Amino acid sequence: MPEIGKKAPDFEAVAHNNQRIKLSDFIGKTVVLYFYPKDMTPGCTMEACSFRDQHPEFEKLDAVVLGVSGDSISRHQTFSEKYQLPFLLIADEDHAIAMAYGVWKEKMLFGKTSLGIERSTFLIDKQGILRKVWRKVKVKGHAEEVLDFIKNELNSEMVQNKS
Repeated sequence: MPEIGKKAPDFEAVAHNNQRIKLSDFIGKTVVLYFYPKDMTPGCTMEACSFRDQHPEFEKLDAVVLGVSGDSISRHQTFSEKYQLPFLLIADEDHAIAMAYGVWKEKMLFGKTSLGIERSTFLIDKQGILRKVWRKVKVKGHAEEVLDFIKNELNSEMVQNKS
């Protein structure tokens, strides 16, 4: 389970553009690593579109958004194209990344228990250190909340550390 103030667990995976990436590839940028249950579902679509709509603001803050679910690369490609998502979607079909971040959980739906991703977001600073975690995310307003945290907390913390 990752801890705030410690190095975020690195991983290597394939994104929807067939590019092999590692979290450590993004050292020097703030990373918004968000986990969501499934492409093309209402809540996940709303969340992805919210991050899409705020994407220019994240870019201004030198932040990269990475979405992770257990969906296949081809399903991610369809999802990304349909909603014109300007960020990478990572295929975590074996759930290794979700397990490393402690978001692969037992869930109850209509009285039936199953394993799935708990909607969560991890904010990782430019040095690869975990700075903030949002668990059991409520989709509405979440992208804005993450953006505000970067602007008001993370960036002011970084300025203080430089002085």
